[in-house]
Amino acid sequence: MSATARKIRDDELFIERTFDAPLELVFRLWESRDHMIRWWGPEQFTCLELDWEMKPGRAWRARMVAKEWKVTGMSGVIREVEKNKRIVFTFKWDDPGDDTVITVTFAEKDGKTVQSFHQTPFANVKDRDDHVGGWNSLFNKQQRYNENLAFAEKAGWRS
Repeated sequence: MSATARKIRDDELFIERTFDAPLELVFRLWESRDHMIRWWGPEQFTCLELDWEMKPGRAWRARMVAKEWKVTGMSGVIREVEKNKRIVFTFKWDDPGDDTVITVTFAEKDGKTVQSFHQTPFANVKDRDDHVGGWNSLFNKQQRYNENLAFAEKAGWRS
């Protein structure tokens, strides 16, 4: 498992994660709502609903819950999709706040997938820093899910 987080500017967040899974699988699990709902949200959260279809111009919406938190919603619009390379979408909490733009890029390296996550702009450093733990926790779930499916596919099972 490899993960790094680095700051770019005060209004940006960058997280890079390397998955021991083929690039096509990692991207496919973003494409498939039925797979994505299983790993969307931080580790203590369950995704209750996910309306996600990777088509530019299409709105998306999700709701998640954790025992310690109320039901939390978020939404946005898919802006760009470049198969196996890049996804760009807006992100906004249902609570008052500003839209941010998320860009997720994918690259193959030594048979693994490097997923780079960039989110901007944040109103201030605290808002940005408040997102680091949640996104890293979500990527922990995504990593387990991706790598388990990659193992299963090597064993002959198809998702």
